[in-house]
Amino acid sequence: MEITMYHYLFLGLILFITGVIGSIMVKNVIKVLISIEFMLMGININFITFATFCDNIKFDGYIISLFYTGIGAVELAVAMYLFYLMFQKRESDNIEKYSEL
Repeated sequence: MEITMYHYLFLGLILFITGVIGSIMVKNVIKVLISIEFMLMGININFITFATFCDNIKFDGYIISLFYTGIGAVELAVAMYLFYLMFQKRESDNIEKYSEL
């Protein structure tokens, strides 16, 4: 069996749906951030898939994926710092405790 473009797109879709469901269902801030990273990785897989299978000359998909990974890392660092500041005040990682932001 040959692995086609649709297999990679399905993997990206599964990762994205897992991230959406995880960010909606869980109440732990760390798990929500991990779920958002799952969504970003699903999107990156789709960028790389389209760059591999559809773009013969340019490397636009790879470059966008690298920038997207960098932006995701910066976003995670800022979110973790904000969570650290909030955790010092409330001493809980439950999202429901932070409802008055």
